[in-house]
Parts: sequence; structure tokens; C-alpha cells
Amino acid sequence: MSLLAEDLDLADLGLRWKPGFTTLGPAFFTALRPTPLPAPYWVGHSDAVARMLGLPADWRQSDSTLAALTGSLPIAGTQPYATVYSGHQFGVWAGQLGDGRAIAIGETEGGLEIQLKGAGRTPYSRGGDGRAVLRSSIREFLCSEAMHGLGIPTTRALSVTGSDQPVRRETLETAAVVARVAPSFIRFGHFEHFAAADRIDELRALADHVIDRHYPACRHTERFGGNAYAAFLEAVSERTAALLARWQAVGFCHGVMNTDNMSILGLTIDYGPFQFLDGFDPAHICNHSDTQGRYAFNQQPNVAYWNLFCLAQALLPLIGDQELAIAALASYKTVFPREFDARMGAKLGLSDAGEADRPLVDGVLRVLAAERTDWTIFWRRLSEAVATGDLQPVRDLFIDPAGIDAWLATFTPRHGGLPSAAAGAAMRAVNPKFVLRNHLGQQAIEAAASKDFSGVATLLKLLETPFEEHAGHDAHAGFPPDWASTIEISCSS
Repeated sequence: MSLLAEDLDLADLGLRWKPGFTTLGPAFFTALRPTPLPAPYWVGHSDAVARMLGLPADWRQSDSTLAALTGSLPIAGTQPYATVYSGHQFGVWAGQLGDGRAIAIGETEGGLEIQLKGAGRTPYSRGGDGRAVLRSSIREFLCSEAMHGLGIPTTRALSVTGSDQPVRRETLETAAVVARVAPSFIRFGHFEHFAAADRIDELRALADHVIDRHYPACRHTERFGGNAYAAFLEAVSERTAALLARWQAVGFCHGVMNTDNMSILGLTIDYGPFQFLDGFDPAHICNHSDTQGRYAFNQQPNVAYWNLFCLAQALLPLIGDQELAIAALASYKTVFPREFDARMGAKLGLSDAGEADRPLVDGVLRVLAAERTDWTIFWRRLSEAVATGDLQPVRDLFIDPAGIDAWLATFTPRHGGLPSAAAGAAMRAVNPKFVLRNHLGQQAIEAAASKDFSGVATLLKLLETPFEEHAGHDAHAGFPPDWASTIEISCSS
């Protein structure tokens, strides 16, 4: 269904649109319009994403833009749609899924897709209401931009808008819509959907679409005997491995790593029950719905590989050789440890870190786990200690400093003694002062429920540049309050 000129009201975002995912044909999506929400209002916005899209400087001044990004007003030149996919959820085949509450507006000429999450029911809602609530929408908006600020591949978020229309989750809440942006929202589950139904023509069309747009080098590879689909699987595996190394280094827990929540571009996608670690517990489970701990923090790298294996099975009809598919997955097991070594070495200020430094990394992880030491604060204080030579603030983090003292005795010689201003500065550039802790998000959400959006704006400012000092905001970089441990985040978050 195209939006036609006879529509009485059309928004114009000042963007040019081009055919994108919809060129694949109706087997891949359903054309539909978002369901309007009454009396929308701005909750938060990212000027950085607006600039990335090429929106005009006054883009938020128009009531029609507000309505359009809430799904209440059609946008000229677009054909909104929801896509169909399948997937494994908590390790179990779930069958057909799809965009149950996300409706894509279209693709800009700059190659970026815009999607409205919470814009109403679709044919894939599976009995759901198709809505998102203010709580989850603020979390996704802020974390999308926080991850970008940390240098981690992610979908982005242009805005979050709200409406007082009630939505029932565990309690009665109000509706909201996140306008999120990415080069593609295609997931592993899109490939699983057509492979499971033995629809090989559609599977091939989808793979060709992604390769030609996002992995063109796979068309000209000499690897795997020139098999473009095996090369594609290998490239996705390596991007995913690099992504997981970055997650683990910054202490990010995704919480629901189903195959339908895995980006084919190696982006962090679908911010639901996520969490940045407070105290370091390798087995931490951030998703209250994950009763078996499948997606615990220390399980994430293995789960990513399991998900890639599911993708390999889906692509096998195109690859045509099981041994080639297995070989295409093999690089994950070399890229992840290499990338993790590099990330952790950078956190330690070691420009030449490698496999030989793994005992040093393993040692500090054991010390941190023993007392559940705050992950972010430890690394930031260690950065300062390397720069100044004052180790006492690091020691103060431990009830029994014997363990950290023993580790520091092996660490400081790697810097040739302390202080090392250059190494400290390099460490501050990779060890953030600010992350989106659950309690900070909760405080902003509670204020926003009373129409006070200043907390959202403040957090966005800090999280866009999380390595800077931001004088006057030390409270946002402090220890979590005791009540933070009582926050429960589930799959409805």
C-alpha cells in the first residue's frame, strides 16, 4: 500500500527516500500504516542522529514531524511496512515471528532505514497490542545512543515520543514510540524463516540483497572457492565476534540473545532487558524472565556462536557444502579471543597487549569477581591511578586489598612503573566514566512519567560522550544505591 497524493495530510521530513527492503517483494513484508496515538509529545531526541540523517536544523519545530515520528501522520514518499521472520527463543524454535510492534517507514537515499517501534499492531503481533511503553522506550532510546558513544556497533535512536494512551504490561503504563535508525534491521531470523519453510528462492533473494548492499566484497572473494554465501557467513561471524568482545569489555548484558534479536550487520539491536554491570559477577543474569540463566553475562560469547550456527544451518542450502559452512564459522573462535585480548589490553593501557597478557587479565577478573567490585568504577579509577601513580583509590574498592595488591604488583611493571600520563590518558579514552546504569534510567523514567524530561536530556548528554569528565555530574558516575539491586528487568521491558 503506497501513500498517495490524495491523502489529506502528509508529513515531509525533508528527506529523500529510495526503494529498499520492499524491493524483495511481498513475501518478505506486509505494507501497512502505523496506528495513530492521541496527543503525542516529545520525550527525547538526538540531534546527532538528526544530523546523520540530514534532517533540517529546525526538524523538531513542526507538529507534523512530531505526529509522523509517533506514527500518527503518513510521510510523503514512503511505504511503511512490517517484516516477517522466525527464530530460536531461549534455545527453542519459536516458528514464525516478525515485527510485532515495529513498523519501518522506509530507507533514505543515504542508505539508512527508519523504523517506529511501538507504532501499533501488525500481522506479526501474535496477539500483542503492538505498543511500547514509556519505560522501555526511554531505555532503548538512551542505550542506543550510549552504545554509540562507547564506540560499540548499534542501531541508533532519533527520538522517543509519548502519548497518554494507556498500555497494560505488568501494570497500566503509557504509550511511547522510538524512532530508531540503522543501515538494516535484518536479523538472523529472517534467514531462518525462509530456510525452515524450504523457500530457497526467497532465501537466496534475501542473501543476495544483504550481500550486494552490505557485504559486496563477498562477491569477489577467493575464499571458500569463491563461494559468496560461505564468505558472507564468515563475515557475519567475524562482525559478531568483534561485537561480543566489545560487549564483554564494557560489561554490557543484552539479556535476550534470541536469533531473532541478532543483527546480520553485527549491530547491537533490540534493547529490552539489558544492563550494564554494577558489581562484577561473571554469571550475572539481567533478564528476570531468564530463569535458566541462558543469557547470563559470561554465556554471551558462546550464545552468539550458537546463534551463528543456526544462521549457518539456514544458509546451508545456498552454501551447498556442510564442511564449507563449518569452516566459515571457524573464524569466530579466533576473532573473539583476539578482539577480547585487544579490548582488555586497551583497558589496561597496554598498547602491545596480546595472548601473553591473558594471565594478567584473568587475574584481575578473579579479583573483581571475588568481591563483586564495581566494574565501571574500578576501570576508571585504575586509569587515574596509572596517570597519577596513586593506587589508593583503587585499593579502597576492596574490603580485603590483599588480592588487588598482589595483582597490582604484576600489573605496574608492565607500565615500567607509575605514573604514566600517556597510558592513563589512553585508558581514560576506553574506560568510560558514565554508563547507563539501571538506576539512572529508572530515575529518568520516573521523572518522565510526570512530564519532566530533563533527566532524559541530561543522561543523553553524558552518554553521548561517556569518556569525558563532565564536571558537576559526578553523582551520575557514582556507586549505585542499594535499591538498584531490586530493579527487575524482563522481556516486557
